[in-house]
Amino acid sequence: METADSVEKGDGGEKAGNGHAEGAAAGGGGRLRGCRGFLRRNALVLLTVSGVVAGVALGAAVRGAALSPAQVAYLAFPGELLLRMLRMVILPLVVCSLVSGAASLDTRSLGRLGGIAIAYFLGTTLLASGLAVALGFIIRPGAGASALNAPGLGLPGAVPATSKKTVDSFLDLVRNLFPANLVAAAFRTYATEYKIVLRNTTSGNVTLEKPLQIPVGTEIEGMNILGLVLFALVLGVALKKLGREGEDLIRFFNSFNDATMVLVTWIMWYVPIGIMFLVGSKIVEMEDIVLLVTSLGKYIFASILGHFIHGGIVLPLIYFASTRQNPYRFLLGLITPFATAFATCSSSATLPSMMKCIEENNGVDNRISRFILPIGATVNMDGAAIFQCMAAVFIAQLNNVDLNAGQIFTILVTATASSVGAAGVPAGGVLTIAIILEAIGLPTNDLSLILAVDWIVDRTTTVVNVEGDALGAGILNYLNEKEKREKEQELKEVNVEAVANSKSEEETSPLVTHKNQVSNTTSTADPDSKESVL
Repeated sequence: METADSVEKGDGGEKAGNGHAEGAAAGGGGRLRGCRGFLRRNALVLLTVSGVVAGVALGAAVRGAALSPAQVAYLAFPGELLLRMLRMVILPLVVCSLVSGAASLDTRSLGRLGGIAIAYFLGTTLLASGLAVALGFIIRPGAGASALNAPGLGLPGAVPATSKKTVDSFLDLVRNLFPANLVAAAFRTYATEYKIVLRNTTSGNVTLEKPLQIPVGTEIEGMNILGLVLFALVLGVALKKLGREGEDLIRFFNSFNDATMVLVTWIMWYVPIGIMFLVGSKIVEMEDIVLLVTSLGKYIFASILGHFIHGGIVLPLIYFASTRQNPYRFLLGLITPFATAFATCSSSATLPSMMKCIEENNGVDNRISRFILPIGATVNMDGAAIFQCMAAVFIAQLNNVDLNAGQIFTILVTATASSVGAAGVPAGGVLTIAIILEAIGLPTNDLSLILAVDWIVDRTTTVVNVEGDALGAGILNYLNEKEKREKEQELKEVNVEAVANSKSEEETSPLVTHKNQVSNTTSTADPDSKESVL
């Protein structure tokens, strides 16, 4: 008996040991499956971040090889392909997404969401401009930097002074809202330029040639996204008004938009390779990075600090105050578009990946994202406003000009307005700085300094631009869902009240009572009584 018990106990111990081993193996397998699932879900994010790091390492390694300009162009070729593919889908994505988004929203909600979006865009851009001016006066990046135009900094040529007035910029903005040719708007933008014409004037017996500046309207290279956005919105509302007659065309734009998003999904897997060569080629192009950064270090630091404060503190606080949700968890799902923005320096090129990630990772309604993100990529430029205001204050301090209250107000208003019309392409905000400088009476030839470090500052500028668009879409999505929940709650309350009233009517109505009494008497009567009645 003892031997049998011991054998049974031994078998039980072996079984228990095997069970513990199987449990440990199952736990290890579960952790392994969890790691695989995490890597599979975040493969694109990890590859994109690795592409940025590899690009920095590639640029640092190749800098010592003294590449010729042609060889640098060959190095940047894979990155150029990425930019061309992203720009290829911008036109169908903007037009189709806005048409389908405007057609899917109710007219009342469209107006309400549009009003909230405009208020959000203008409010955040004004906050960004004010923050940049305040940091410019605190850090004073242009103080004591009058010798920055010394040779050897690798600066581009001086930018010629522009005679374009601030009023012309506003008028061009309105003109671009109503393009004369939709086909030309896909690749051309209207701009006013001044040409000098000599005219003979007679003063007594002497004939003089007097130069006159005449405004001339021209078409410059670049997509007129403002005009396309307005046309797509109006077309979507018009198709909604048509009812059944417009459903076929709405389904066409929806299908076109879905097919474009499939193309975006395919392009996104090429993003890490393109980003690596884009970043590497930009590092190789600069002649003397160390001297440039040390000379303009305070300006670079002030600009990036403004982007960090606005993008890391101000915008998340606005999101939290509006939704009472964690903004950093929301931003965590958008690492891929942020890395794309950092590498491409283009809000428009980041739009495809932003629309894909914000719908799939953050659960934003595609009607909201299709409506607000294309508009935000065009008119919401918080990072550009910080960059432009900081540049204006920097150039003023560089020329020993003390800005008064009127000039500061002019900077804020002009930067907010000009950032709306800034092109969502690399270095698109540099040219609008000339408008601000002209408005406050400062020379524009110092813009060469801004162009020298634009490749550094423009990366954080674009990240803040797309972050503001994403958080705006999140706020609108939250408000839209909140309104839906309130309407559903009101409908439930109305239904409960209607059921309660119907019950009270049954209890108090003499007709219902009489009918119930008749039914009760017939049900309780015996069959003999029914036969006697018959």
